[in-house]
Amino acid sequence: MRILAIETSCDETSAAIVEDGTKVISNIIASSLPLHARTGGIIPEVAARQQIEYIIPVIEKVIKNEKIDAIAVTIGPGLIGSLLIGVETAKTLAFAWNKPIIPVNHLLGHIYANFIINESNPTPYHLPPFPFIGLIVSGGHTDLLLFKSHTNYKWLGGTRDDAAGEALDKIARILGLSYPGGPEIEKRAKNGNPKAFNFPRPMIDSENFDFSFSGLKTAILREVQKYNLVSINSHPELVSGSRFAKSSLEVLNQVQHDRKLDEQTINNTCASVQQAIVDVLIKKTARAAKMFNVANIVIGGGVSANQSLKDKFEIETKKISCKLFFPEKKFTTDNAAMIGATAFFQHKEVPWSKITANPELYFD
Repeated sequence: MRILAIETSCDETSAAIVEDGTKVISNIIASSLPLHARTGGIIPEVAARQQIEYIIPVIEKVIKNEKIDAIAVTIGPGLIGSLLIGVETAKTLAFAWNKPIIPVNHLLGHIYANFIINESNPTPYHLPPFPFIGLIVSGGHTDLLLFKSHTNYKWLGGTRDDAAGEALDKIARILGLSYPGGPEIEKRAKNGNPKAFNFPRPMIDSENFDFSFSGLKTAILREVQKYNLVSINSHPELVSGSRFAKSSLEVLNQVQHDRKLDEQTINNTCASVQQAIVDVLIKKTARAAKMFNVANIVIGGGVSANQSLKDKFEIETKKISCKLFFPEKKFTTDNAAMIGATAFFQHKEVPWSKITANPELYFD
């Protein structure tokens, strides 16, 4: 079965053709990242305008003369403007071509990126066996799920505030690094000392499977203050409960004007922050595997591209006799191939007229 998949949940415009859920015939991604890098974050209206321009050329390029059996599209979660572009395009094509349409949860797509076979080196990327613990770690989400089958899965816990990727972006901005922050922090961390700062590991010992990384961001701000780089007195909005409170974006914009970090301090901070986040992710995931007596762990999302995360996960999962699965790096960030894979294995056809975008979509 060949599926044309469309992904427009955030700032990427992607289309792919996926065969039988595991083989990618073609996968094209058009990104507006350079525009968002100028502003230090994604502006929804800018992303949507770019996607209007990209969507048809991307689909034309990926489909060529290929015959397809169905259309898959991300319906949420994500930015409503971006989602609508993909959803309305998919609905139009489904009607015009008389093809079934399969709505897909973007978050599950990150898990199913692990089901895509890497043809150049297929051995490490074979299908994860059930049951498994799924960890989604991306810019907007950090979630743990227990999968017993393609249709039987249970959400165990997730982020209460900043997701891991979101925290990395915000911390990078505090440190004066470019957007997106995750890759920049990883690069800097290679030249830093992860033991230089003992940053908090939020909720690492809690009995649940929830995550919270906003406190880590606050710890960075306070550490910067110790170095006389930012004056809390000049930023009352940084004080919890202040009547002057501003949005995180406004705070970080102001902090950028005040920072004067030396290079090694930045590197050490990056290494220490990365270590703190990795420690929390590993301990929570390992605890879930033990509790539910599961021998397989599947990880997906943009942060799963972090090599330090991979290396440390491999060390820890060996201790608990678990098999570890990571997607091929090019499928860690938002892409249509993972949407096509999800559609094949979950295959829930819905009449095109009943497909709607849902930016708040989570897990069933």
